[in-house]
Amino acid sequence: MSKTKPPISRYPARNRGQRPALLRAPAQAQPSAPPSDGYADEIRDALKLAAAPLALDELITRLQLQRRERAAFDAALAQLQRSGEVVQNRAGNLLVAQKLDLIPGRVIGHSDGHGFLAPDAGGPDLFIPPQEMRQVLHGDRAAVRVAGNDQRGRAIAAIVEVLERAHRRIVGRLHAEHGVMFLVPDDRRIAQNILVPPEGAGRAKVGQIVTVEVLAQPSKHAQPIGRVGEVLGNYADPGMEIEIALRKFDLPHEFSRKAEAAARALPDALRGEDLKGRRDLRALPLVTIDGETAKDFDDAVHAVREGKGFRLWVAIADVSYYVRDGEALDEDARERGTSVYFPRRVIPMLPEKLSNGLCSLNPDVDRLAMVCEMAIGPKGDVAHFEFYPAVIRSRARLTYTEVWGMLSMDQPARGREAVFALLKTLYTLFHVLFEERSRRGAIDFETVETRMEFDASGKILRIVPEARNDAHRIIEECMLAANVCAGDFLVSRGHPVLFRVHGEPAPEKIATLREFLAELGLQLSGGDTPKPKDYAQLLERIRERPDFTLLQTMLLRSLKQAVYSPDNAGHFGLAFEAYVHFTSPIRRYPDLMVHRAIKACLANRRYEGVDWEALGRHCSETERRADDAGRDVENWLKCWYMQDRVNDVFEGRVSGVTGFGLFVTLDDYFVDGLVHISELGRDYFRFEPARHELLGERTGKRYRLADRMKVKLVRVDLETRRMDFLPAQ
Repeated sequence: MSKTKPPISRYPARNRGQRPALLRAPAQAQPSAPPSDGYADEIRDALKLAAAPLALDELITRLQLQRRERAAFDAALAQLQRSGEVVQNRAGNLLVAQKLDLIPGRVIGHSDGHGFLAPDAGGPDLFIPPQEMRQVLHGDRAAVRVAGNDQRGRAIAAIVEVLERAHRRIVGRLHAEHGVMFLVPDDRRIAQNILVPPEGAGRAKVGQIVTVEVLAQPSKHAQPIGRVGEVLGNYADPGMEIEIALRKFDLPHEFSRKAEAAARALPDALRGEDLKGRRDLRALPLVTIDGETAKDFDDAVHAVREGKGFRLWVAIADVSYYVRDGEALDEDARERGTSVYFPRRVIPMLPEKLSNGLCSLNPDVDRLAMVCEMAIGPKGDVAHFEFYPAVIRSRARLTYTEVWGMLSMDQPARGREAVFALLKTLYTLFHVLFEERSRRGAIDFETVETRMEFDASGKILRIVPEARNDAHRIIEECMLAANVCAGDFLVSRGHPVLFRVHGEPAPEKIATLREFLAELGLQLSGGDTPKPKDYAQLLERIRERPDFTLLQTMLLRSLKQAVYSPDNAGHFGLAFEAYVHFTSPIRRYPDLMVHRAIKACLANRRYEGVDWEALGRHCSETERRADDAGRDVENWLKCWYMQDRVNDVFEGRVSGVTGFGLFVTLDDYFVDGLVHISELGRDYFRFEPARHELLGERTGKRYRLADRMKVKLVRVDLETRRMDFLPAQ
């Protein structure tokens, strides 16, 4: 998920010739932004004007460079080569890629040995045949030339230049055949094995999970070569799936020495000097409401009736007081971008002394907070809000289950009498805010979250649905209100910030959705540019239909993915014009930046020195990286859970339709597997992507998204995290 990009802020690389550690996560590289300094422009102009490719010394002579200018020239040239604008031919001469009709992009590998190039400029992916993939690995950046079309009409890419290598280390299992040792990468998108010479194996044994440092990258005529750098253990060791994911997705999981030293130097409790300039809200009975296993408490809430409306306090941990811009803790937090949550383990964005200690709003201890105080009208509109730093003291650490138990029974649990009245006020406020949400037209999808229960050895006992109740929704609505106020506050002052952007659906997605709905006699209102309310109204109309799951899935798939960006395009799903993340600075870096921006505005200044565009890309990428790593671990655990159930028959629902088969999610197990198209019967099945179905040409048999299906589990592969099903009668 990490990609090559310009420096996010003003911090230099730690070592000459290297990118900052923040940007050093090479699982998937992405184009660098074109350099804009004068040297880059001069290099471009000189190469474009040249009648032929230029040798390096010829280029230097043409530019009449002085000795003192070489460092800046070399940096600009290297950046141009990384971005794919300038390439070096086999003779070692430099030329502009455009003159060769070269297309730079990122390589996406496939386990079958072929791959694709995702062009930097967008557009359809280009097919890379297996013989061309020999010289690159998944995630590398390359410049290619279109060399024709295959039988399916896809453009075939021939690799001309490898622009950037994505992998320095690769995790996998050691194998040996005929005395030759090699690593089979855990990431099956890397289809090539890494040769390990005898002197490079160290003490590692065949069958163990190791990381290999790549000494020689692949070429047309040679496999990559590496040496063992770290022995992780055996494949079935408890927690190995997480150790693999940390390295597979290049997740930073050890804090730098400077960050650890900075955390140790922090006090264990608040000091008198920490309270200067803060409102004292320790008498206000704020409470936290979180999950049973939560250890880091970002937010505390309190509400009172005020006339016909309410006054709501949302207190958020003041992380920015301890994590200062540009210091070691900030560099590590920025590189991580987010905390990563695995089953039974968390890789925090901040050291534990902060995440579970000083910054966590634990009960009955003084804590620093940034507070959003809101006056909310009887119809859920925020009439007034104010931000300020404060010192607070949480009265109670409550859980969603506990709170919902009291509210549903309308009586306090033993020992919770003091907070019960507050909870009832919060519950009333929630209903008011939720009604305003409905009037606003926010989309409210119904999704099922699951939770894994483990035995003492760390293996899954069962997977159970995680009940979502109104206690969750109380906190959600309070946080949404604070986030919107934070966005309005910064927009009104013209201060740059990272918005949480959820753009309008793409026209082609809307067209596909309308075509699908029309076949069922349904219509999405709103013309060519439907609004969130149009989606919300359709959801209400179809909620009682037996095919609701299918229809909701289609609506979801028509929407874009939310990202972080300094360009405020609004949040489509929530129907907000300006929306930021303010409420989780312990675990999300964008929230920490929002706090800094708010503090700067309160002090009548600006938070300077940030490349907000690059930071938005980085935070979006680290979020996706964390999601991918968590999904990878969950899939491994699910395969382990199901391996003793091979040959059993299950009921399920089609959760995905592709040109090669159906993905089916089992009802009571919440795991997915593939029914290959070849197992569907003696027929030619045609994939209809707009309808999300496979249609048999001879029999007319249809398999559609959300169809019910009975399947037999026939194969579980832990290494590929894959399960195979057969249709069962």
